[in-house]
Amino acid sequence: MKEVRPVFHPERALLVGVHLPARYHGSTEDSLAELAELARSAGADLVGTLEQRRDRPDPGTLIGTGKAEELHREAEAREADLIIFDHDLTPTQLGNLGAESGAVRVIDRTQLILDIFAHRAHSREGQLQVELAQLNYLLPRLTGRGVELSRLGGGIGTRGPGETQLETDRRRIRRRIGKIRDQLDQVRRRRREQRRAREAVALETIALVGYTNAGKSTLFNALTQAEVPVSAKMFATLDPTVRAIELPSGRRALLSDTVGFIRDLPPGLVAAFRATLEEVQEAAMILQVTDIANPRHAEQDDEVRRVLADLGVEKQPRLQVFNKIDLLDQEEQHQLGNSPRAAFVSALTGQGLEELRSQLDRLLPGDRPQRVSLCFSATDGRRRALVHERGRVLSEEFRDGNLWIDAELPSSVVEQLQEFTSGNRTSRLSRADSGA
Repeated sequence: MKEVRPVFHPERALLVGVHLPARYHGSTEDSLAELAELARSAGADLVGTLEQRRDRPDPGTLIGTGKAEELHREAEAREADLIIFDHDLTPTQLGNLGAESGAVRVIDRTQLILDIFAHRAHSREGQLQVELAQLNYLLPRLTGRGVELSRLGGGIGTRGPGETQLETDRRRIRRRIGKIRDQLDQVRRRRREQRRAREAVALETIALVGYTNAGKSTLFNALTQAEVPVSAKMFATLDPTVRAIELPSGRRALLSDTVGFIRDLPPGLVAAFRATLEEVQEAAMILQVTDIANPRHAEQDDEVRRVLADLGVEKQPRLQVFNKIDLLDQEEQHQLGNSPRAAFVSALTGQGLEELRSQLDRLLPGDRPQRVSLCFSATDGRRRALVHERGRVLSEEFRDGNLWIDAELPSSVVEQLQEFTSGNRTSRLSRADSGA
């Protein structure tokens, strides 16, 4: 008998935008457009938008009693399952709006982002970080919502830790938060050990940062030949990935793909993802990726810079990478200009990637390549393999029973092989021949 699987229909979502003076760095229209992208990424079917202009937020409902009643009627007329506010709601506002809307659930922007993160986090580390952010968000909102939050839901904004973590017993939730923090401390210790191991082989780390959906993962794959999953959905990458990259001089570095940033990223989420974002803080250089074809890219770059400033890395060496130039017409491409601190590429087509590699080679601090001549015994395969792995071999030949190699190698490797450089090696061979 053929198995019959349940059919899941996307939730019908009604979006609500509130225009408040000086709320956004960009326009409310742009923020609503971004909210729509977030909702689609979460799997929602959008059925409409409701907007309101206010001088100040209403403390009870954000939008006022009359507008709340209109919202309820609009949700009923459009057969909405879910109302999503493009604004963070206080516990009181969330409770009042939920009571007004009856069976139609109400969530805010932070809940939506947390839901997407919960759905996309696959590693244990990522899941712990999302759970911590969710619990910190839910803790002050438990009053009056115990029945709703204590069961594991099945809709947008309800994915997450589950029944035992969402009970109204605050002490139990706080114990869970403490346990997660202890586990994340262990994650941070492991990351520090991994970084020390990387430092032992003198490989610098380059961190990819940028607004969500700027094309970081596509660029990461193009530069490293990795196969990180790529998606047009927002926050497709949550779990950090590190791969080696070879630069034109032959030296190698490590490239780290990180979570995308977004306008008004919830502070609790930034704090929860501290273990991941330490990769950015410890990087020798930052590649800030911009979707140049997005009309809002300047505002998005401002948001990325704000997050980097919050992380204390605004002064680290940085290269701006303007991605997706293949989506611009010829005239727009000609207007881009040149800058030693900017690169113009298409990660999808490969345009500009070689120049980007060259810029990285010039700008990446430390462990610069050196031209060196080396002399090994004919049987010294281990050191010969090191030269081939870490450098660029210019010539190689056997003479007088020894292997002579001309190569470009990172300074750290040259230091390791100092006794085998041609001058030192010749001196040692001469002393050996004279019986010294």
